[in-house]
Amino acid sequence: MASEMIKQIVKSKKDLGIINQIQEIRAKNNKCWMDILRLSIKVAPNESKKIMQKINKYDAMISKLTKELTDGKS
Repeated sequence: MASEMIKQIVKSKKDLGIINQIQEIRAKNNKCWMDILRLSIKVAPNESKKIMQKINKYDAMISKLTKELTDGKS
């Protein structure tokens, strides 16, 4: 019984370590996305804003579907 608890704790710590690694990578990736966005706004602002609108639309769709999953409505 105690060994199962220890295994669970070790697994949880390993999982949290992986989540921390993902967070660090995402932060770097988000910085790159923002750099691309800044550049595109400087070079082609109107086209960039149209693309951003599409991204926002798709993000909203993803959020809606995620809400359905987490609220148990599916």
